[in-house]
Amino acid sequence: LVNPKNPKAKFPTGRNEKKTKQKQRKSAQYGHQTHFLLLRNKMRITLLFFLIFFVIMTQISAVKTLESRQKYTPDWKSLDARPLPDWYDESKIGIFIHWGIFSVPAHSCDDGAAEWYWYNWKSNLTGCDAAYHNKTYGADFPYSKFAEGFNARLWNPDWWANLFKKSGAKYVVLTSKHHEGWCNFPSPQAWNWNSVDNGPGLDIAGILTKAVRKVGLKMGLYHSLFEWYHPLYLQDKKNNYKTSRYVDEVLMPQLKTIVNSYSPSVIWADGDWEAYDTYWKSKEFLAWLYNESPSRNDVVVNDRWGKGDSQKHGGFYSGDDRYNPALLQNHKWEDCFTIDAGSWGYNKDATLKRYLTIENILNTVVGGVAKNGNALINIGPTADGLILPIYEERLTQLGEWLSVNGEGIYKSRPWKFQNDTSNSPNDPQPVQIWYTSVNKSVIYAYIMSWPLDSKITLRYPAPINGSGSVHLLGYNQPLQWNSVGSGGIVVNLPQVPQSRLSSKWAWGLKLVQFN
Repeated sequence: LVNPKNPKAKFPTGRNEKKTKQKQRKSAQYGHQTHFLLLRNKMRITLLFFLIFFVIMTQISAVKTLESRQKYTPDWKSLDARPLPDWYDESKIGIFIHWGIFSVPAHSCDDGAAEWYWYNWKSNLTGCDAAYHNKTYGADFPYSKFAEGFNARLWNPDWWANLFKKSGAKYVVLTSKHHEGWCNFPSPQAWNWNSVDNGPGLDIAGILTKAVRKVGLKMGLYHSLFEWYHPLYLQDKKNNYKTSRYVDEVLMPQLKTIVNSYSPSVIWADGDWEAYDTYWKSKEFLAWLYNESPSRNDVVVNDRWGKGDSQKHGGFYSGDDRYNPALLQNHKWEDCFTIDAGSWGYNKDATLKRYLTIENILNTVVGGVAKNGNALINIGPTADGLILPIYEERLTQLGEWLSVNGEGIYKSRPWKFQNDTSNSPNDPQPVQIWYTSVNKSVIYAYIMSWPLDSKITLRYPAPINGSGSVHLLGYNQPLQWNSVGSGGIVVNLPQVPQSRLSSKWAWGLKLVQFN
């Protein structure tokens, strides 16, 4: 057949036409497949490129992040420049817990420090402690045998945590290791001398950390740098601290264990006074703590990192035990004090007169806050895990008071004047007053005793533009007040029975539009 329009071209026969269409379909199919394969390969290449790019950028970001963290070097100039995390100053009040093997004998002559039982017995400085031990347990009874009695069989960590929450405290510090070397956490460096391998068979630090955080409080750990009778420490000491086997093989692994295991918000160091920080390698540890540890963004530390470091280096200053300076301190500090005035650990020989009253505690807490301090209030549980009723009562009373008066305590700052006294001819002694502030126009004045004539003179506050208001915290009506010609104001307190007031022991006045 000839195409009349193109004689040279021929119409395909039916058979040829069929083959041609098959070829065309195959060609089109092959073309689509080829196009799909090319497109898929391009997508794979693109995806691989972006994956490589992501990995590279992630590594660069990780390096930059690590570099940004590595801003603290192991020297005091760098370490002391680290800002104190805000939570610590805002919290104001913590609970200290001394709990260990010393809680079993729970004894000290003359209402002294029961947690030093082993040292006092072995050193026999007064003769009393050794005589007590020999008479009570026998001269051949070793201190290590007391571990059997540290059983924590009545311990309820959730009850503890709820009590601490109820007290108004915002953080808790537990002895992870005291000078006796016993660890309240699993430690291969203290094999069979820790609360998992011996005694209660519990990770006390871990269990309490979980319970405390569950109720919304911060958790911290106390750790003694030295141990009275550890052979490696005694050998280093004999070598005039020119060797450091104890630090390298015991102390540093333990410190890093508690940080990595529990991410504490406080590391409270102690037992540093026999050697300089170069022996303890404190600066190296703190650089790691601030730069790399899981606690790096949250943690605060004290100042007991070596002989001569107290009130010079570290985070907040803890000074000596029961450190309570008389004047305002620019550097943040903490007063750790005991409700049992003589002992940190439980002392079964303590008499009632040795325990602080709630008035004592409130005066110490409020006065410390007024001078830019925190209060770390110590209790000593029994070996079986009980917190004595007298501790429970004091902490509950503190919590009741803070529930009414806490607005001038938490997150407060020292005012330009810290304390005052109000003299009334009817009062047997001047009324003690402590000041705090939350901003430039709101002042809190805490009066520590109620004046007999229900009038209190505040010598320093002055109303802004001649006007202002005064309120008694927990009382729903503003108070009458008058300016004093020589400066200050006189406030008329409510003429009601004290039993009808929200506070029972100390009273907070809120002065609005005063400076």
